[in-house]
Amino acid sequence: MKVHYLQHVPFEGLGYIESWLVKNNHSISYTRFYGPSYHLPDAKDIDVLIVMGGPMGVYDENRFSWLKEEKVFIRNCIQSGKKVLGICLGAQLIAECLGVKVDKAAHKEIGWFPVMCTQESKQLAWFYGLFKDNPTVFHWHGDRFEIPKGGLNLLSSDANTNQAFCYNENVIGLQFHLEVTGETVSLISENCADELHESHYIQTAEQIKSGTIVYAENCNRIMEGILLNLLKE
Repeated sequence: MKVHYLQHVPFEGLGYIESWLVKNNHSISYTRFYGPSYHLPDAKDIDVLIVMGGPMGVYDENRFSWLKEEKVFIRNCIQSGKKVLGICLGAQLIAECLGVKVDKAAHKEIGWFPVMCTQESKQLAWFYGLFKDNPTVFHWHGDRFEIPKGGLNLLSSDANTNQAFCYNENVIGLQFHLEVTGETVSLISENCADELHESHYIQTAEQIKSGTIVYAENCNRIMEGILLNLLKE
């Protein structure tokens, strides 16, 4: 398939997703909004859209003017039936494009914390199968999305509800990061170190680093399961 991804900052790229796409012979193109110039393709020329994370918010259009254009593109992809995956900010952007609110979460959540299946998640059997054992995943977010009307509310954590949603079976939003590698965790930790203040749901840099060794491989396994089901013909 022709996979296009949207990247907002240089330190939040595809991570494990890129190696999986290459291994499975999908083609990859990108729009990097942080560069001196960027280009968005015509939605009809792609099969899959992946929207990555970033430290900005969906409401920061005055600071990042490209957000308006990005939202139009995401909305067009959804309306034209593309397969769409959003991660962290990407999931929040998709949620807003589907008409629901994104605002501050009850707790800023940074580090390795488990997510739990909702009752609704059992309606999406493959997804429930991936998450039924309450896996520990990597979080770095202070905002939260509401669940789009007609969508499934799939996961929660101790800190925050609304951790994942599915819409029309071909749109998935994840508040957390399953694409993590040692490199990607190091990059975000270095670039967003100012957010690591003491809090019940914010881990230290050392806890984050050690958690990567323990949990990243299983996150990648779950990410593979999501990609297999989302990208199937």
